[in-house]
Amino acid sequence: MGAGLGICAVAALVACEGGGLNTGAVAFTTDQLATKELEREGLDVQWLNCTASYDSDGGGGQGDDKKSGAPSASVNTVANVDCTGEDKEGRDIEVTGKVTKEVNGRCVRGDLTAKVDGKEWFHVEGLGNCDAPAPTPSAGQPDPDRPGPTATVTVTQTIWCQKDPACVPEGK
Repeated sequence: MGAGLGICAVAALVACEGGGLNTGAVAFTTDQLATKELEREGLDVQWLNCTASYDSDGGGGQGDDKKSGAPSASVNTVANVDCTGEDKEGRDIEVTGKVTKEVNGRCVRGDLTAKVDGKEWFHVEGLGNCDAPAPTPSAGQPDPDRPGPTATVTVTQTIWCQKDPACVPEGK
């Protein structure tokens, strides 16, 4: 259920942020794919948390706060990614770099470096497979083509009869 909520949150961010790269989607996808790559290479990741912001070289941010502005669709947007975490042995994990492309949670492209306890673990131009088919909902996650269960809500309203002294609400 948690992964489904995370995907929904990313989808909501995409709708709000506008053209170019979406920092929420970049952070989420980098987090998921960097964790997967670290574990594929034998590291037992305890946790990893990523943030992304627009590049300070004019890559689409507005004003001094590069995180708040949506980029122009005509600008080649670059997102700075900064991830911190820890493996199960307590060693620090750091993944940093620049992302120039993100595709629906399937891949990120750019220049990313992972370090564990200050030593380079990997340096890549991308993570994931941009050509992979879109993920299908797994068991327990909603299918967008089929409506899920619905809830019926009953609203009860108590009416006071101020002009009729014999009218008293039930239960009083």
